[in-house]
Amino acid sequence: MSSSQAPIRVAVLGCGTVGRQVIRLLQESASDLAWRAGAPLELVGVAVKDPAETGLWQELDPAYLTDDATGLARQADIVVELIGGIEPARSAILAAFEAGASVVTANKALLGSHGPELYDAARSAGVEIYFEAAVGGAIPILRPIRESLAGDTITRILGIVNGTTNYVLDRMTTEGLGFAEVLRQAQELGYAEADPTADVEGFDAASKAAILASSAFHTRVPVDAVSRQGISHLTLDDIVAARATGHVVKLLAIAERRGSEGVIVRVHPALVPRKHPLASVRGVFNAIYVEAEAAGELMFYGRGAGGRPTSSAVVGDLVTVARHRLTGGLGPGESVYLGLPVLPAGQAVTRLQIRLLVRDQPGVLAGVSKVFASHAVSIETVRQTAGDGANGVDLATLTVVTHKAPETALGRVVADLSDEATVVAVAGVIRVEGE
Repeated sequence: MSSSQAPIRVAVLGCGTVGRQVIRLLQESASDLAWRAGAPLELVGVAVKDPAETGLWQELDPAYLTDDATGLARQADIVVELIGGIEPARSAILAAFEAGASVVTANKALLGSHGPELYDAARSAGVEIYFEAAVGGAIPILRPIRESLAGDTITRILGIVNGTTNYVLDRMTTEGLGFAEVLRQAQELGYAEADPTADVEGFDAASKAAILASSAFHTRVPVDAVSRQGISHLTLDDIVAARATGHVVKLLAIAERRGSEGVIVRVHPALVPRKHPLASVRGVFNAIYVEAEAAGELMFYGRGAGGRPTSSAVVGDLVTVARHRLTGGLGPGESVYLGLPVLPAGQAVTRLQIRLLVRDQPGVLAGVSKVFASHAVSIETVRQTAGDGANGVDLATLTVVTHKAPETALGRVVADLSDEATVVAVAGVIRVEGE
């Protein structure tokens, strides 16, 4: 680094948990970052909702604070967007591009819903948008996909990409606690928001799945094309049934390429075999399991959220973009040359574990098997557990695991089982993945 190298002006939009840690790194590691980037990284301002809020950032000169995110974005060489949500983040990023600034963001919701617009705007302006922290927090995953695996063909991604849901399911599994109780504990510990909908209903994971699939398959995958199911309907009976068959329950983001036919992207709870690497991912940790034709199976594991871990990925992107700015080059941008169709989730091929409450009488298994056969779905295993004969009715639980079949066929099986005379209720349905 030349001693006369002009500093690169950096604006930070948002001063929440991640924003504060990014600013801390810029201040405490200024010398190291300057050597790594090739020039000093000079903080020129921080956009906050209320600059007058007492104690917002005691170590930062109040002169740096502004509530005008869009205006500040026009004054920097690189803008770090950590506001979250759609607006004013979208407008500020577009303003940065218009002013010739590159952008680093962790905003998965914005990229999931407006990614193509932002990628096109960055390309037209001749600048960059980097977003490593938007998917796995501290976990490096997008750069390995876009660069390290650029010579390979990725066929499938399985990801635990939401720490809140992984914590909830892990506690339900290890402590035998119900969903509502564990969620309440997660909120008390700061692992879940006061309104946990985005996490527990899979919206957060769906945004991340869309970003992963778009990068891996060189195809634009909008978030509304991602099939989504959350975990709020899961019960302890589901957890116990999973344990009995050698599985654990995880909320998975799954992206698959079906050759030249297209891609399928879905988010839902799934049974994962205990021998699979994803089964051992505990607490709020995240992991992304990548399958590629030449490289084989790879797993990326680490802290998927939190101020300090996420700030690591943000500042890593910042250094990379700063280097490109100094050399006059651009890193790999959006790659959509394949333009594969995004197929409906009904075309996915998977397996189900179905728990049925049935009358404990002869002919039950024959009737149930007939339903499966009528839709060309074969059964892998059947396990029967006797009931307690309460209310004078002898009942049993049948746990059926299918072989792989199209989602549409499996859905018809479940619907018809509800009408089978000997079936009292379909007690639980969950997919089986990772086998």
